[in-house]
Amino acid sequence: MFPQQLTDPRVFEIARALQDGFDKHYKIFRETSAQAQRRFEAADWHGQQLAQRARIEFYDLRVDEAVERLERDYQASALPMEVWHQIKLFYIGLLTGHHQPELAETFFNSVTIKILHRKYYQNDFIFVRPAVSTEYIEDEADGKATFIAYYPTKENLREVLKTMVQNFGLQIDFEDLDRDIGFVYDALQEQVGNVRLRTNFQIQVLSSLFFRNKGAYIVGKVINGFRSLPFAIPILHNSRNRLYIDAALFGEDDLLALFSFARAYFMVDMKVPSAYVQFLRSLMPRKPRAELYSALGLQKHGKNLFYRDFLFHLSHSSDKFRIAPGIKGMVMLVFDLPSYPFVFKVIKDYFPPQKETTRAMIMSKYQLVKQHDRVGRMADSLEFTNVAFPRHRFDDELIEELRKFAPSVIEEEGDALIIKHLYIERRMVPLNIYIQEAEGEALEHAVIEYGNALKDLVAANIFPGDMLWKNFGVTRNGKVVFYDYDEIEYVTDCNFRKVPAPRNEEDEMSGEVWYSVGPHDVFPETFGPFLLGDPRVRKIFMEHHADLLEADFWQQHKERIKAGYVHDVFPYDRSRRFIHLIQKDKLAVESNADVAPVEEPVDVRPVGAEIHDQGVLSGFATGGTSSD
Repeated sequence: MFPQQLTDPRVFEIARALQDGFDKHYKIFRETSAQAQRRFEAADWHGQQLAQRARIEFYDLRVDEAVERLERDYQASALPMEVWHQIKLFYIGLLTGHHQPELAETFFNSVTIKILHRKYYQNDFIFVRPAVSTEYIEDEADGKATFIAYYPTKENLREVLKTMVQNFGLQIDFEDLDRDIGFVYDALQEQVGNVRLRTNFQIQVLSSLFFRNKGAYIVGKVINGFRSLPFAIPILHNSRNRLYIDAALFGEDDLLALFSFARAYFMVDMKVPSAYVQFLRSLMPRKPRAELYSALGLQKHGKNLFYRDFLFHLSHSSDKFRIAPGIKGMVMLVFDLPSYPFVFKVIKDYFPPQKETTRAMIMSKYQLVKQHDRVGRMADSLEFTNVAFPRHRFDDELIEELRKFAPSVIEEEGDALIIKHLYIERRMVPLNIYIQEAEGEALEHAVIEYGNALKDLVAANIFPGDMLWKNFGVTRNGKVVFYDYDEIEYVTDCNFRKVPAPRNEEDEMSGEVWYSVGPHDVFPETFGPFLLGDPRVRKIFMEHHADLLEADFWQQHKERIKAGYVHDVFPYDRSRRFIHLIQKDKLAVESNADVAPVEEPVDVRPVGAEIHDQGVLSGFATGGTSSD
């Protein structure tokens, strides 16, 4: 602690300036999120995508503004450390009664670490630990509670479900809401069965819709006695600008898939984000708070929470960082801590000749992924600068690799190893290793999932570039996710071509490429020799995904995307969609006059392509041991 002294007169002004900077940020963030409903109602999918990208950039812009103001008005970097200590104390006082204190603390950190030397990254000067509690924060002024509770009976359950949907005030008519509510009611009955409704039977739903891609989601839970059933209800548009409920998702596993780390962030209008996270934690207790904040678009605070959890893990473990198992990359040096479920990626200082890239280009690719709709197929990454690791926790082989391939990125300072820039991602089993060890159904599922991943990426306008198995990973629930971004391109920037017919026998026998190849040319039929050397893999791949080796497949999707079409990519099994029930009903009647059809959005994958484990306990679906 510092000796007691008079408060510097600038302290309160600087603390207030920091709070003003955060409040401006969250006001713009919230307005952009709230406008997602208007864009959804207008089916403005491109506007939604642009807003998603812009929102990610808001935070850094406001941080830079705050740094500039503090330097201009107060010469902040020249202030004594005693003053910075006082600034933090005054700032804590300003957060009393604030609706987003945890986010404001993170904003304080983001600004001050750009001003202070890293030796002051300690709790006296920044918020290494939270100082203000977020428990029981509610917004009394707006009169809009975090969640709404409904108390249905068996007799009026359908009516209550309908009221629940209508209360969100969507300004577009449903095609046939009574029909859709019937589907939701039947799906809920399948989950609950003949379970007796207890005295406290209720449905709680978060008071704002969750918007992402082309969908709006109602998120809540059914409570019956001591049991709780999480649920989400996706609402989509049809081609006649009418709404329909597409499915009913139940149980923790379904919610984990919806909030996966491999999907884009939601847009949600929240005045008290901590209350939303607390509610979501009740639905997904296995989901870290850091990932929930990120899923809500508050990825900077998610990163802050992640780092706190990481420091806690370091203090309660003793294993050493090592070079990550698997094939070494040409661009990234990857290491991990065996006891920790994440990997650490450092851009190398130099690359082999075949990699025509730069550090700036690689960083731009990772930023592209951060801003893009990841459609459940690209892992989110956390970007850090100037991270101090305990030097003794690194094994010698890893230290030598860092010194050899990335000397400009590391700095050894006493007992600390400083890594100036790195990315952290969820650890997965590399797909090439998984396939080597898999047999039977596990092998078939992995190969099919790999093709599904490519097709989902195509739908999102992403060409992975390097499609080798080693650049994909398998999550704990068997989903294949792409994680090597240094060669990704937009599908619309690629030129997909067929290999020209040989002009003569010499061309045909040549082992060299004898035809011209432009910088953006891609020849899908040449993927086969690199991907399908294993006969077992080739058989499965050709049965399910032979179209990926045809230039026409890629070119057709490129043309659709360029024409403005935005694909639907569902974060749930297509077999769960109510459209199958509608089609079944249509076949059961002589005339379609009384059946309002829902037009199925185009999907590039076969029906039933995704597999999710489900469990049922005492009438309520529960999660198993898998996570996303």
